[in-house]
Amino acid sequence: MGNPNTDVKTQANTVDVSRENEEVLRTSEDLGVGVIESKEHYPIQADHITPDGGEPTEEECETLRKVSDKIPWSAFLIAVVELCERFSYYGLSGPFQNYMENDKHSTNPRGAIGLGQSGATGLSNYFQFWCYVTPIIGAIVADQYIGKLNTIIIFALIYIAGLAVLFVTSLPVSINHGGALPGLVIAMTVIGLGTGGIKSNISPLIAEQVKATRKKVATLASGERVIIDPARTIERVYMVFYLCINVGSLGAIATTELELKVGFWAAYVLPLSMFIIGFCVLVLGRKKYVVRKPQGSIIFIAFRVMWIGVKNKFNMDIAKPSYQRALGNEVEYEWDDTFVEEMKRTMVACKVFLYYPIYYICYQQMLNNFISQAGTMELHGIPNDIMQNIDPITVIIFIPIIDQLVFPFLRRKFGIAIKPITRIALGFCFASCGMAWAAIVQHIIYTSPPCYRFPKSSECLGGSVPNKVHVVVQTPAYFFIAISEIFASVTGMEYAFTKAPVSMKSFVMSMFLLANAVSAAVGIGLSRAAKHPHIHWLYTGLAISSFIAGGVFWLLYHRYNETEESMNAIGRNTEEESRSAPSNENDHVDTESFLEIN
Repeated sequence: MGNPNTDVKTQANTVDVSRENEEVLRTSEDLGVGVIESKEHYPIQADHITPDGGEPTEEECETLRKVSDKIPWSAFLIAVVELCERFSYYGLSGPFQNYMENDKHSTNPRGAIGLGQSGATGLSNYFQFWCYVTPIIGAIVADQYIGKLNTIIIFALIYIAGLAVLFVTSLPVSINHGGALPGLVIAMTVIGLGTGGIKSNISPLIAEQVKATRKKVATLASGERVIIDPARTIERVYMVFYLCINVGSLGAIATTELELKVGFWAAYVLPLSMFIIGFCVLVLGRKKYVVRKPQGSIIFIAFRVMWIGVKNKFNMDIAKPSYQRALGNEVEYEWDDTFVEEMKRTMVACKVFLYYPIYYICYQQMLNNFISQAGTMELHGIPNDIMQNIDPITVIIFIPIIDQLVFPFLRRKFGIAIKPITRIALGFCFASCGMAWAAIVQHIIYTSPPCYRFPKSSECLGGSVPNKVHVVVQTPAYFFIAISEIFASVTGMEYAFTKAPVSMKSFVMSMFLLANAVSAAVGIGLSRAAKHPHIHWLYTGLAISSFIAGGVFWLLYHRYNETEESMNAIGRNTEEESRSAPSNENDHVDTESFLEIN
């Protein structure tokens, strides 16, 4: 983003960036993007060949293949920290539905509190809501006061305290003395605050490890000349990041097995232990991270710029110092023209985020109602809450396939680059398929003996016998949701990072995460509909809503695919200056094989 105080000198530890080939920032009328991929490699005339390391010419941008740069080791360290945090988060939330829904006398599945499906789903949605509101707190603390890394460390300690409360109150003695419910509410509140402070900061922190902001020409070992594109590098970083998230989420396999075989206390001590390991990795690797210092009241400055635009019929150009000078007004602002352009770009991202609550309502069914649905089916000796792990396993398998095979194949053979807006719309469509399949499964359950439309009802065989439907029938629903995440969730994080001003990466990321909180709030209201014999209509409505939302979203915003590169170019010089170097400048993972593939 543009420096909000143009008189402040660049910090001494910032990266020294060459000013050769400086490109002029485009105005808002020329906002344009989408990496244009060529079908083939065309030879460039000898007198126009750019040497390796130089910025490509316009002709080279049109003809040379665009590839990812090397991924820094520091980015992988951060990904490991996120893996441990997600292991803890999904490991503890995996048994939540059974812990809340069933009473302490239930054995298959186990239980503790006995709130029933509707009550358990409502409390689960409260937890989701809180976890995605608190990122705003973490973002403000990081962007204005102490920076991303320090914020993550502080909120990680809060997270550990919440995990400890959950473990202690899940011990049999606590459950028998009525401590499970109040302990769970306290733990959810503390854990939600901790994970929120981490969420809004760790995803922009991992992308900031990529120091390059400009395209450059390189020659592969095969002799092919390519363009190393920072946009492709950021895309790949978030693919790796999301892959680690889903590897970590497999922790639910271990915790649900411990829940069934040992008890809830054993299921919750494992996430506590894993998170402590991740915290140690975070602290021990702190000297390797690329970090940037906070810029004081930057969020308040941003709101001042937006307020000026709102007062002037949403014309944010009026907030530009150059605009005021052209009118003869000698007004001293704390920002420059570039910052205003960055704020206009940020508003584009916020419009995109407005559609995400519909997507996340679909996604969250996997965390509660899908688990309850499995509990009414024949499990054949497995925990009902283990089925949700089909989702991360699918993500782990298909992220490399889509990233390294499908996308490159489409670019090479057909010249098709699936740009951000299109990827998000596809995510909505896959989520719709997942909800449609869940509706079909629920219909099959309602038409199967012995309890038909009231499965495991106390009036039907004492509520101990499930309907005769194998739980494996659920599998396609988890598959579709997983594929939707690769398109919608990964791209959403990438969009939040690339469209945010450099000093507001955490805050804009928190705006993206806020969509999840909105969906959880809506989910609390919808939890009343999670009752037999009408649950299939809930899934049907969500399937239709997600499909329509995806279509409308694409129709309204697909033009931003063509303005991607121009939007990303705004504030590029300031972003180069803002990054401080890690302790080892050349500390990278050699990903030349990635270049060869892509």
